[in-house]
Parts: sequence; C-alpha cells; structure tokens
Amino acid sequence: MKFGCVIPARYGSTRLPGKPLADIAGKPMIERVYARVSQATKTECTIVATDDDRVYSAVQNFGGAVMMTDPNHPTGTDRLAEVASHYTDLDVIINVQGDEPMIEPKLIDNLAQLFEEDPNLQMATVATPLLEDEYDEPSAVKVILNNRNDAMYFSRSLIPYPRHDFVRAPLKHIGIYAYRRDFLLNYAKMEPTPAEQTESLEQLRALENGYTIRVILTDKRFIGVDTPEDLARVNAIYEQKEK
Repeated sequence: MKFGCVIPARYGSTRLPGKPLADIAGKPMIERVYARVSQATKTECTIVATDDDRVYSAVQNFGGAVMMTDPNHPTGTDRLAEVASHYTDLDVIINVQGDEPMIEPKLIDNLAQLFEEDPNLQMATVATPLLEDEYDEPSAVKVILNNRNDAMYFSRSLIPYPRHDFVRAPLKHIGIYAYRRDFLLNYAKMEPTPAEQTESLEQLRALENGYTIRVILTDKRFIGVDTPEDLARVNAIYEQKEK
C-alpha cells in the first residue's frame, strides 16, 4: 500500500496574508511544515498543493515537491482531489494543512496504519481533548464518537450538551485527514449537504452521505497558525529549539 501526504498552501489569508511564506526562525512556514511531514516513515512522497507562484517558487527553492492547482477551487477537498487525480499510484492520501508547523509526524504514521489494518476504511482523522476555554469557541471544532471511535457528528457548538457532568471528556477535532484515493475523488464530486453548509464543515458531507470517519485520539496540542499571535508563539518555540 502506498501513502502520500499533500499539504494545501494557499497564499491568501484574511487574518494573515501570505501565511505560507511567513518567517519562522529564518525559514518560510511551508518549509517548516514540509520538514515535519517528511519525518513520517510510512509516506513515500510529500507534495505541496498551491495556487500561487510565490509559494511554488519557495517550495522549489528548498527542494520540495510542489504542484500548481486551480485557483478557483471552492474547497480544500477539491484542491486535494486535483492532486490525487495526478498521482494515480497512491492508495491513500493524507492531508496536512499548510499552517501546521508543529504537526507530529507519528500521527501521520498512525493514520496510515489504520488503512493497513482495515481494507474497508475510507476516511480517518484525529481528535484531542477539548480545553474548557474552547467550549464556546466556534473555531475549535468538536467531535463526538461512538464506541468504535467512529465520528457521529462534528460541530462548532459544544457536543454533547452537558445537561449532566461529562461521562467522557469532550473532544476537539484536529484537521488532519486521510482518504483512500478513490473515495477522495468521489467525495469531491458529492453535492454539499445541509449540515455541512450550516456548520461550514466539509467533513459532514461524508457523514451525511452515510460514510464512516474513523478517529484516532492524541494528547498532543498543536498550534495552527491563523493569526499574528499564533505565528509569534510558534516562532518563539522554533527559535528556542534551534539555539
């Protein structure tokens, strides 16, 4: 079975324009993400998918693999599917966002292992314990699981509603996905679904169409870079590590 990792990296960002090229301890963020992802042992290739010449050049400059994709893709899934359509030898594609310079490579391997163990699995992702100060934060997406660790629902609201004390700690979804290639290509062609459009969460399209999303749990905390404050925190961590 052949695994590949794709890193979508759009130049445009409302809160942090030019985010993929933001400096982190002397290197662009996309290089930091690429280096972390490349430490995974089960993936045979890592590809950056971008829609901008500046990001494309930056990846080429540090020797990474990069593909220019259609700038008019409405969703990240569509961009990922375009890459998948060109890499026909891949069985499973793992998607790591281009603003995750603290990604844990072992998680990528753990996702890959799920597909090695279950030939029927189509899609998988990651969750971590939700902090109390994230309960009412819409950007912290919550997920509730069944007893097989399959996702029952994702929401920007707190789920399950705590009418009584939590029996199981609530979970925060981490936006790292793995897809069987054929499923990804079909998934991108599906029409948007009601809950997906209401919550603005693409993963709900799979659930609303009756597909299973397996979820692995981690206690790792990641700093996704969405704001200048996030960037400053990550930059400080890298500078400390590289002293």
